[in-house]
Amino acid sequence: MMNGIRPRTDVEVFGEIDMIDQLVTARLERSLPNGMSAAQFGVLNRFCRRGETETPAQLARALQVTKGAMTNTVQRLEAQAFVEVVADDTDGRRKLVTLTPKGAAAYEQALVALRPYYAGLREAFEEAEFRDALPFLTRLRAWLDEHR
Repeated sequence: MMNGIRPRTDVEVFGEIDMIDQLVTARLERSLPNGMSAAQFGVLNRFCRRGETETPAQLARALQVTKGAMTNTVQRLEAQAFVEVVADDTDGRRKLVTLTPKGAAAYEQALVALRPYYAGLREAFEEAEFRDALPFLTRLRAWLDEHR
């Protein structure tokens, strides 16, 4: 209760989600190798999960960032040879971004670095707690995605 006013439950849920995001992002960035940022890890994660070539605009939409922010992230990944950026053969103004083997290896290295953190989470919480939270979080994410 704040100033005698009880916050609405939905506001409290989003407050918790926001704090969880901040804590996980901070921990993620401390654990990532070679100064990799959470944003860079997110791009590598997308490529490793989907395995497709995408434009910077597609990546920006998927990861909910501005095109400028994605351009910066892609440039930093390209400078490390984690992605390759080439002109689209069908439209020379458009760029295509592809994961490189070095980028896939960096992603795997990041996952290894994160194992102790996730192991600690699994020790602190029951599998059932994660499983029980997932349906609500999945529906919430889907609704938010649909209404963006």
